Amino acid sequence: MAATISSFMAEAVKLSEHGMFRGDGGPFGAVIVREGKIIGKGWNRVLATNDPTAHAEITAIRDACRATSSYRLEGCTIYVNCEPCPMCLAAIYWAGIEQILFAATREDAERIGFIDAELYREICRPDQQRSMRTGREDKKSALKIMQQWPTLAGRRDY
Repeated sequence: MAATISSFMAEAVKLSEHGMFRGDGGPFGAVIVREGKIIGKGWNRVLATNDPTAHAEITAIRDACRATSSYRLEGCTIYVNCEPCPMCLAAIYWAGIEQILFAATREDAERIGFIDAELYREICRPDQQRSMRTGREDKKSALKIMQQWPTLAGRRDY
């Protein structure tokens, strides 16, 4: 018995194809759904915008936030044709999206030349074992500003 694909995942796949054949970026598409309606769409636009953060999930989140005039997307599900990379996964959490449904995996993306799976491995390593040199400096100055946040008048928590 063949698995069925939801209309929302079908739209994410369609967007991935659209963006890829336009030359906008890799074969990735996403839609964000709330209460059975698409409120945000996106496809990978890294090459079109020279923006390494313009992944399908990020562009869909930006679209949904514009459409709802909110940076919070509670009650939403994101449909993505491929498992989100760590950056996109973090953005999905930050936006308050409640569910992720994806088709292909990070290993599938790795097999066609994307580094998603390696990034997942890399961020799990201790700082000193990562391939990127990592260090700290001037913690005192940073903490001085950060410690003002809890008492800031008119602060909006997010």
